[in-house]
Amino acid sequence: MSPVRVAALAVGLLGAVLVGVLATRQAGPDRVSMHLVGQVAPPIAGSTIDGEVWNLDDQRGRFVVVNFFSTTCVPCIREHPELVAFAEAHAEVDDVRIVSVAFDDNPSAVEAFFRENGGGWPVLAEETGRIAVDWGVIAVPESYLVSPSGHVVVKVVGGVEAEDLESVLVGAKRSTG
Repeated sequence: MSPVRVAALAVGLLGAVLVGVLATRQAGPDRVSMHLVGQVAPPIAGSTIDGEVWNLDDQRGRFVVVNFFSTTCVPCIREHPELVAFAEAHAEVDDVRIVSVAFDDNPSAVEAFFRENGGGWPVLAEETGRIAVDWGVIAVPESYLVSPSGHVVVKVVGGVEAEDLESVLVGAKRSTG
């Protein structure tokens, strides 16, 4: 067999293995990534859709769920009621806050989405590209739990459910306090 055929066969075999790995890898809401976990959370600061200034550094002393989303992302739309339920369950105790960061979305579409679907937490919709890059976001939804000390506790790739967020929060409270 000629060296060209051997090389072509090797490249083809490598491609088949890569396709097999990608096709069978774990995906979806149960996939947790270690990117940023244990590190100080990158900055998030900007104007919200309500015209308020919001800064992650001002949240020190409490847990924060940072949710990257898009109004055109089906898993983001599905997870939104779960985030609303989670926020409502913690409103009285005020032990955790949520902030949503729009990912490659139109600010007016983001405003309309929250007006129609609820969610009384801060939402950053303009000039969020740098924030997404700093957090390493490549696809939405992605959610992070940031500890009261400002460190990323967990990163969840895919839509979240209120019950899962609750479990993550309880575990984080045990390990930090």
